[in-house]
Amino acid sequence: MSGADAGPLFDRLLIVGLGLIGSSLARRAVADPAIAREVVAWDASPSVRARVAELGIVHRVASGAAEAARGADCVVLCVPVGAMAAAAEALLPHMAPGSILTDVGSTKQSVIRGIVPLLPPGVSFVPAHPLAGTEHSGPDSGFPTLFEGRWALLTPLEDGDAAAAGRVARLWQACGAMTREMDAAHHDRVLAIVSHLPHLLAFTICGTADDLQDESRSEVLQFAATGFRDFTRIAASDPTMWRDVFLNNRDALLEMLARFTEDAQAMARAIRWGDEAFIVDRIVRGRGIRQSLIEIKQA
Repeated sequence: MSGADAGPLFDRLLIVGLGLIGSSLARRAVADPAIAREVVAWDASPSVRARVAELGIVHRVASGAAEAARGADCVVLCVPVGAMAAAAEALLPHMAPGSILTDVGSTKQSVIRGIVPLLPPGVSFVPAHPLAGTEHSGPDSGFPTLFEGRWALLTPLEDGDAAAAGRVARLWQACGAMTREMDAAHHDRVLAIVSHLPHLLAFTICGTADDLQDESRSEVLQFAATGFRDFTRIAASDPTMWRDVFLNNRDALLEMLARFTEDAQAMARAIRWGDEAFIVDRIVRGRGIRQSLIEIKQA
């Protein structure tokens, strides 16, 4: 943030859902007074609210959804995408004209479909998605540098408020993220291949290992190589969150899964028939993608 004389970006920032993303945003916003004068938390779970209060990672934990939304000039929904519309429905009637609603959901078209019909006059909705995370969840898992050097994608509505979108972009930039705008449908296709499909494969591979006979299963766990360990890290992610992601980005995910299945079958044929050139080509291309990630500091 720049210019202390300009005051904070928001007067009262409400974070709804204090898992990894929400609690990381809370920690960052409290640490940087240029983001908000007051950071308020609300979570539907009483135990999460109690833990957030114990941790002291916000200025105040609201006692109810209505009380949380009143006076907030920016509300960030950090709940699973399947719960976005219900959370918005509870909060929007209590949000004042001129305030901003945004989210961090990994699918954008479904969130937009669920929230836009609920918007009251004067409240701007700016869909967003910070591309950051770990396999951990809950308010204890957050840390203020989670978004450093990562992308935050915004998918503004066609008739949305450009000034509100600019403020949401500045929020994520203040958290250390790089921002870019894109169409919601394009976002969902991109995330289907870079995030949703890898998680689906990780859950499936771990399920395959778990279904092995007892002796083989114990050896898989005992002798797990780095590759399998990496899959288990991804597969440790929050099940509710990923259930909702898969179901709410169904079409794009199934398209990418079909393309992957065709490519996997092609690799199987190459292995079966000893097509060394095909196998090497796929390995070299994979190495190239990894090197590209390293070069743009996204590895």
